[in-house]
Amino acid sequence: MASRFLILCVFFFFFLSFSSADHTSGYYKEDKVFDVRNYGARGDGKRDNANAITKAWNDACQWSGGRSTVYIPLGTFYLTQVMFTGPCKSYITFIITGTLSAPQDPNLIKQDAWIVFKYVDNLIVTGGGLLDGQGSHSWSLNDCNENPKCRTLAINIAFAFVRSSRIDGLRSINSKMGHFNLFAVEDFNITGVSITAPGDSPNTDGIKIGRSKDMYIYNVTIATGDDCIAILDGTTNLHISKVSCGPGHGISVGSLGRYKDEKNVEGLTVRNSVFNGTTSGLRIKTYAKSVSDISVSNFLYDNIEMVNVGNPIVIDQQYCPHGQCDSPGKYNSRVQIRDVKYNKIWGTSTSQAALNMQCSKTFPCQGVVLSDINLMYNGKEGSAIALCENVGGSVRGEIVPAGCRI
Repeated sequence: MASRFLILCVFFFFFLSFSSADHTSGYYKEDKVFDVRNYGARGDGKRDNANAITKAWNDACQWSGGRSTVYIPLGTFYLTQVMFTGPCKSYITFIITGTLSAPQDPNLIKQDAWIVFKYVDNLIVTGGGLLDGQGSHSWSLNDCNENPKCRTLAINIAFAFVRSSRIDGLRSINSKMGHFNLFAVEDFNITGVSITAPGDSPNTDGIKIGRSKDMYIYNVTIATGDDCIAILDGTTNLHISKVSCGPGHGISVGSLGRYKDEKNVEGLTVRNSVFNGTTSGLRIKTYAKSVSDISVSNFLYDNIEMVNVGNPIVIDQQYCPHGQCDSPGKYNSRVQIRDVKYNKIWGTSTSQAALNMQCSKTFPCQGVVLSDINLMYNGKEGSAIALCENVGGSVRGEIVPAGCRI
C-alpha cells in the first residue's frame, strides 16, 4: 500500500512539473505574457510592427508582479528597427516563434543593429523563430574588404551590457553585415543557434564578441561569408563547443593591436568542433603595425576536425590590410601571444602550409604547445608543410606536418 502511495505521489509531482510550463509556447504558465498582437502587431509581412513590439517590451520590462514574457507568434512580422532597453524589474523572456523581417532598404535602419537589447539582466531570447536580415539587397554596397572607410550596414541582432542571459534556438539568415554582435556582456550563453548566409556574402560574421566575459557557445551551426565566430579585444573566459563552421573564415581572434585602448584577450577554449570548407580554421591575427601593448593568453583548441580547410592553423602577426604597411616585414606586432595549446587537430588542408605560425620578432610567441596534430594535404606540390617563425613552446606526440621548430 505504501509503495502504491509513493508511486502516485511521484506521478502527481511529475504531472505538476510538466504542466507548469507551456511547452508549445516556451514560457512558464506563471509568467505574465505580453502578446504583441494585443499591441497591434500583425504578422502579414507588410505592416511595420516596431512600435507595437516596443510597447509590449516596455510593459513586460516594467512588470513588477513576477516573471514576464514578450510573445511573438507565427507569422512574418516586418520591423524597420527596434531597441529594447532595460533595466527590467524581473526576469524576462522574449519568445520569437514566427519570422522577424528586416527592411530591404538599408537606409531605413538608423542604428548599428536592426534589433538591439541593451542594459538588461536575466534575459532569455528563444522560441525557434527566424531573423531575416534581407541582406542580399545590400551586399553590393559593402566594400569593406577594399575600403577601410566603408559604409557600415546593420547587424541582425546585438546585445550590449547584458548579464546573466542566454539565446536559445534562434535562426538568423542573410544579415546585411554581421548576424549576432555581443559587446560588454557577462555570464551569457548561446545554444542551438543556426546562422546562414551565402559563402560570398561580404562581412556577414556569424557571432562577434568584444569586451565580454564568462560566455558559453554550444551546439551552433554557422555558414557565412566571414568569420563564423570573431573574438575581439577585452574578451575573457569564453568557452566554445560543438560548432559546425562552414562556409566562412573559421574562428578568428582579432585582428588585435590596431587601437591604443585595446584590452587583453584571455581564457579561450574551443572544443569538439568541425570546420568544413572554410578559408581558415583556428586563426589568431594581430596588426604588424600595432599601437597597443596587449596580450593573448591561455587558449586551448582541442579535438577539432578540418575538412578541406584553406589554412587550418594560423597565427598571423604580420596582418596589414588595405596597404597600411609601406613595406612587408618592416613592422613587428607588439601583441604578446602566450600559452596557446593545440591538441588533437586533424583533417585535410587545401593549402600546403597546413600549419602556419608567423609570430612577432619583437614579442615572440611563448608557451605554444602542439600535441597530436594530423593535417593532410594532397596537392600537386607534395605533402603538407609547417611554417613557424619566432615561436617558443613544445611539441608532444605525433605532429603532421612536422618541421615546426619551437
